[in-house]
Amino acid sequence: MSLLDREVFWPPADELVEVAERIRARLGDWPAASTRWRICLTAPESPGARDLIVLTESHESDAVALPNGASVLEAQGARVTLTRNGERFVLDGERSDDWLAALAAFLDCNFEPHDALVLALAWRTGDESKEDAWPVDFARFPRVSDLPPAPEPAFPSCPGALGLYPVLPSAEWVERVLDLSVVTAQLRRKSADADDLRREIERSVAAGRRHQARLFINDHWREAIAAGAYGVHLGQEDVQTADLSAIARAGLRLGLSTHGYYEMLRALHFRPSYLALGAVFPTTTKVMPTKPQGLARLRRYVQLLGGRVPLVAIGGIDGTVIADVLATGVGSAAVVRAVTEAPDTALAVSSLQQNFAGQC
Repeated sequence: MSLLDREVFWPPADELVEVAERIRARLGDWPAASTRWRICLTAPESPGARDLIVLTESHESDAVALPNGASVLEAQGARVTLTRNGERFVLDGERSDDWLAALAAFLDCNFEPHDALVLALAWRTGDESKEDAWPVDFARFPRVSDLPPAPEPAFPSCPGALGLYPVLPSAEWVERVLDLSVVTAQLRRKSADADDLRREIERSVAAGRRHQARLFINDHWREAIAAGAYGVHLGQEDVQTADLSAIARAGLRLGLSTHGYYEMLRALHFRPSYLALGAVFPTTTKVMPTKPQGLARLRRYVQLLGGRVPLVAIGGIDGTVIADVLATGVGSAAVVRAVTEAPDTALAVSSLQQNFAGQC
């Protein structure tokens, strides 16, 4: 866990390392960082892929060449912009005197640079003296900038606890599961056939109406609007292309996938009906853009966002871990293979549902 005897800053900055070490010691046990990042206070002669080059003057970026995949942090006024692998992460917020030391500490906790940056900007000098030093005060967190306005009207709300949330491949599966008294489900239909999509979505929405269930449609928002679905679930990449205003005007709920602090803040800007947090565990149902989050991160996400928006844990969840997932305080757990690959669907659903006893 120690940061000592590492090349954490360039040029070497003993005082910053000492502060980073104090902060890191108060953050608890986390998996060893997969990358030993180096925060460069001046541009090194030969930047590398693990370098984060900090620029504090607007003219500095014009003179910095970035071979070998190095990243740049431009900190000007209240705005900090991280440019990495061709992507830009723009945050507006307060910077404490210790923000770079905090950044080093959160990077050592194995957070990706854009998520470590969010946490570093939420850090305040002296937080290491608290009993729980981890940033959980939402008012201190930065705001994601350079985003389009949130849709008007806002998306309708969802219950605070959505309960068991099976994600299903077909209308037949939707009907089967809703017949077992499940009240929240999602159709994730993987098909390029427009007629098939329309039929499957219409049939699933009809089943949702019969059971007065909360039936979400994954990705296919146009067809979901046409069928009058309860809601739509979109990924982060879909926010760029989907007409969120059209979805909101149609009165559909919106769920958004997130994979860490930056994406959570970005998603909250659009005032969705719920956030999905994942992948909690490794999953084979889809290719994930990030490594598994784990229960420790999920618990911190719930501490930050619980009560602000309904939360759904997703990714690799089955009967062996669902109790631990719900113990974090999250109000819903999405499952896929735990239902669709169970030898006895009714028994699997009944067993999973027992974990939600007492929820409204």
